[in-house]
Amino acid sequence: MRLQKKLLWPELALMLAVAVSPGFGVSKEMIQLQTQVQALQDQVSRMQQSIDMNMGAMRNLIEQSADSVNKMSTTVNDMQNKLQGQSSDTNGRIEQLSGQVQSLHDTVDELKSRLAKVSKQLDDMQQGGQNLAAGQPGLAAAPGGASGANPANAAPPPDVLYNNALRDYNSGKYDLASQEFGDYLKYYSNTDLAGNAQFYAADIEYRQGNFEAAVKDYDKVLEQYPGGNKAAAAQLKKGYALLELGQRDAGIRELNSLIARYPRSIEASQARDRLRRLGASGTTVHKPPAQ
Repeated sequence: MRLQKKLLWPELALMLAVAVSPGFGVSKEMIQLQTQVQALQDQVSRMQQSIDMNMGAMRNLIEQSADSVNKMSTTVNDMQNKLQGQSSDTNGRIEQLSGQVQSLHDTVDELKSRLAKVSKQLDDMQQGGQNLAAGQPGLAAAPGGASGANPANAAPPPDVLYNNALRDYNSGKYDLASQEFGDYLKYYSNTDLAGNAQFYAADIEYRQGNFEAAVKDYDKVLEQYPGGNKAAAAQLKKGYALLELGQRDAGIRELNSLIARYPRSIEASQARDRLRRLGASGTTVHKPPAQ
C-alpha cells in the first residue's frame, strides 16, 4: 500500500499543476478527479491504520501465547516433581509393608511353634494315659532314654531355643539371634521349624549387608527345605540379595522363577513390584519342571 501511495504522488502533482496553470480552467472533471484522489488517500490511511492495529494485536497474542507456554512448562515441571516425590513415597511404603508382612510371618511361626509344643504335650499325656491303662511300668523311661543318647540333651528344648532366637531377631539383636538359630540348626536340624531357622539365619546376614553369605544360606533353605513355609520368602530375598550384589540378570531370573513357582503368594506380588521398578516386568518366565 505504501508503494502505491508513493506512485500516486507524481500523478497528483501533475494534476494540481494542470489545475493551477494559466490557460486551463478548473473544470468539473478536474474537481471530481481531486475528490477521488483525496478519497484514495483517506482509504490508504485507513488501511495503514488497520494494518498497524492488526500487527499490535498479533504482537499481544504472541506475547500471551509465550506466557501461556511458560506457565504450562512450569506446571508440567511441578507435576513431574510431585510425581517423583509420590513415587518415592510409594516405594518407601511398599518396603514398610513388606517389613510388616515379614513380621506377621514371624508371629505366625512363633504361634505355630507354641501350638506344636502344646500338641506334643497333649500327645505325651494321651500316650501316658494309654500306658497307665495298659499297666506298663517305666512309662517315662522310654522318651528319657531316647533323648539321653541325643546330643540335643545339652541344648535347651527346641521350642524354647527357637522362640528365644525369634524374639531376639524381632528385637534387632541379630548377633545373638544368629547364634541361637545356629544352635537350633545344630541340634534340631530335622524338626519342622528347621527351615525357618535357616531362613532367619540367612535373613540376618542380608540385613547386616553380607549379601554373598545370605545368597548361600537362602539356597540352603531352597535345597534342604523346599517344602517349608519359608521357601518362597527365601527365593524372594535371594533375588534381592543378587540385585544388591549388582547381579541384575541373575536377580531378575530368580524373581521370575519365584513368580512361576508361587504365582499367588505375597512374595510373588512383591517380586512383580520389584520387577516393575527395575523395568523388567515384561520378562518372559519359563516355569521350571516339577521335581
